[in-house]
Order: sequence, then structure tokens, then C-alpha cells
Amino acid sequence: MQKSLLVKRPIRQAELNNELTNTRRLFLLKKLKQLKPSTLAVVVQSSAFVTVLIIFKLSYLIVDFGISSFSIVDYVIMQSLLAAAFSYCLNMAVWWRWIHLCFPLGMLAMTHLQLPSEFYLAGFIISLSLFWTTFRSQVPFYPSRPSVWKQVAKIMPKDKQLRLIDIGSGLGDMSMYIAKVRPDSQIEGIEIAPLPWLISKIRAKISRSKAIFKLGDYHALNFADYDIIFAYLSPAAMLALWQKASQEMRTGSLLISLEFEVPGVNPTIRIAGNDHSPAIYVWQI
Repeated sequence: MQKSLLVKRPIRQAELNNELTNTRRLFLLKKLKQLKPSTLAVVVQSSAFVTVLIIFKLSYLIVDFGISSFSIVDYVIMQSLLAAAFSYCLNMAVWWRWIHLCFPLGMLAMTHLQLPSEFYLAGFIISLSLFWTTFRSQVPFYPSRPSVWKQVAKIMPKDKQLRLIDIGSGLGDMSMYIAKVRPDSQIEGIEIAPLPWLISKIRAKISRSKAIFKLGDYHALNFADYDIIFAYLSPAAMLALWQKASQEMRTGSLLISLEFEVPGVNPTIRIAGNDHSPAIYVWQI
């Protein structure tokens, strides 16, 4: 009996150690996922760089396998693949995986091209004016499609004048379409990034659209002023959007979201998506 206990004890200890290791790993992953995407992106690229650096150091110790013959391009490709794999394991958004994959390769390409410093300054200014506070809002620039605009027009009640605002209106395509098919209603768009807002203003002026475009943050709006709020944001922004909408929007008004649901809140209407367009969710306040 004593011998049997002595045999089982180390097995049980090994299981406990494994459970403890798994718990720590899950805790670390949870903490990483709680970081803002921009911060997590830095962590991912840094981790990939450190991993490649370790491989680079070890390459001198494993001459027999010919690893030391790898070129700088090989190491950059390795970092790109590792960063994309890390972002996949952390369940980052798809566009972040592509960014992690292309960023090291893009840096290497620009280094070899020896572009003038003015080129980088222009790229920075354009990127800043296009994406602006994406790192804080966690809402990337991603336009909707004509099939979505038509669905939104169908959802809008036909028997009265309405005031609709597209938050994160981008280049203004949807707002101008709705303004065209519903000339009886007031259609607005608000965009926080200067470049898309400016383009939408110019396009509306040229096409003589009745759509109104504002530069600013939708958090400063009073949702009670609108009958319909349309949003194409991101999963990270949906809970705060719902809290604002449920507190400010009038009874009977509509909150429409493209692709992203409000966690824990069932929509009044769900329009299934397809290969060309994601699902649309509608909540009647």
C-alpha cells in the first residue's frame, strides 16, 4: 500500500504543475487581450523581433545546419510570419494580422529604396489625417458597400420625415446615397478623421448632395436629436455606443449597426449577411 502511494504522488504533482502552468498562460493571454490594439501591436512586433534575435544569436552555435547562412531578408520574413502568427493566436482583428505581416517587409523595402525624408513626412501626414485617433477609438477606416446602403434605405420608415446620422461616415458614400433616395429627410455624417471628412465635403459639394458632413467625435453628439443612428464601428466600440444610445435616444428611434452586435443585447431585427456584405443589426429603442 505504501509503495502504491509513493508511485502516485509524483504523478499527481506533475498534473498540478501542468494545471498551474496552463492557468498562468491563460491569465497572461487574458491580460494581453485587455491591452489597446495599438499597445498590443507593439508587444506583438517586439516579441517577434526578440524571437528572431534569439534565433540569430543561436545561428552561430548551430553551424552544422547552415542556419548562419540566412540573409537579413530571411530574418525579416521570419519576423513578419511570427508577428502575424502571434496576432492570430491573440485573436486580433484580421486587418491587424495583415499589418503585422506587411510592416517588417515594408520597412525593409523602404530602407533599400533609400527614399528621401520628405516621402516619410508626407506618408506620416496622410496616415495621420486618414486614421487620426484609431489607436484610441479602436475603429479602423473601412467603408460600407452599396448593398448595405440599400438595406438601410429599406429599414427607414416611409411615412414621415427622418433625421439620420452616419457615425464614422468615411468618404460619405452612404450618407449621399440615402440623401438621394430620401430627399424628404435630413441625412448627416460625422467623421473624426480630417482627410475622409474633407473628401466627403468636397464630393457632396461637387455632386450637389443634400447630405451634411461634420468633423468631430460622435460622443459629443446628443443622440436624442436623431431618429436613426447608423454605425459601422468595431467590436471594441459597441458597448459604449449602446450605453450612449440607450440613455439618449428617444423611444421608437432606431440604432443600426453593420456587422457588429452589442454584447448581451438581442437586436430587434437581424438581416443576414452574405459573401458580399456582413449582417445588419437593428435595435428599436
